Amino acid sequence: MLDDLDLTEYEPVYTRPESFTDTIMRYCPGCTHGLAHRLVAEVLDELGVRERTVCIASVGCSVYTYEYFNCDCVQAAHGRAPAVATGVKRVRPDSVVFTYQGDGDLASIGLAEVVHAAARAENITVIFVNNAVFGMTQGQMAPTTLPGQVTTTTPRGRSREEGGYTLRVCELLSQVEGVAYLARRVLTSPGRVRAAKNALRLAFEAQLEGAGFSLVELLSACPTWWHMTWREAFDWIDQTMTRYFPPGEFVNWRGCGQAKE
Repeated sequence: MLDDLDLTEYEPVYTRPESFTDTIMRYCPGCTHGLAHRLVAEVLDELGVRERTVCIASVGCSVYTYEYFNCDCVQAAHGRAPAVATGVKRVRPDSVVFTYQGDGDLASIGLAEVVHAAARAENITVIFVNNAVFGMTQGQMAPTTLPGQVTTTTPRGRSREEGGYTLRVCELLSQVEGVAYLARRVLTSPGRVRAAKNALRLAFEAQLEGAGFSLVELLSACPTWWHMTWREAFDWIDQTMTRYFPPGEFVNWRGCGQAKE
């Protein structure tokens, strides 16, 4: 039946952003890295800044980032993306600089880098993808692993005695004066995806206005190392992960912070 349809009269309404390369993604089925990439690419297109954008890719699943963004990219050592972004932005202040980092990278080995970049009010944007495990290296416990969560290194579930407390990055950075924009969003439904894109746009606008440091945390699914289907993973984010990491806007330089979903 579809073969009989004449589609030539229809205009496409959903096309690949110019800030995206025409490359097949290598992420696992159900992973929301691809969705996060798409939102960033759309925002760069809409703001008209692709030609002066520099992406800093770090280590982890985010190491593939430079394959997918159609802009200049720099590879950083594990956790050091904010330091590299600082150097790029200071040398080329007219460029739009963002890092793309996972929780194992940003919240573990790179925690000092992101805290001090925020404290210096570096005019960069950080995209922080939180799936609560070290995804690339087979699902070990991360700083953001939830209490009781089973990972390859916490087979009995994360406990305070063995793993300490879970780190909430947005709540931590909300106390730092150099932060201009800070939000946590979710990628599990159309409405939440729209809210995530709006947060990303505000983060880049903060940079364009010279307001200071901005970060958007995206709660993301890792069905492979959560040992779930994509649907189970999305439900787990909505029902469990968001209770520990409540979505919302923590800092907004325009004066409307603390807005929830």
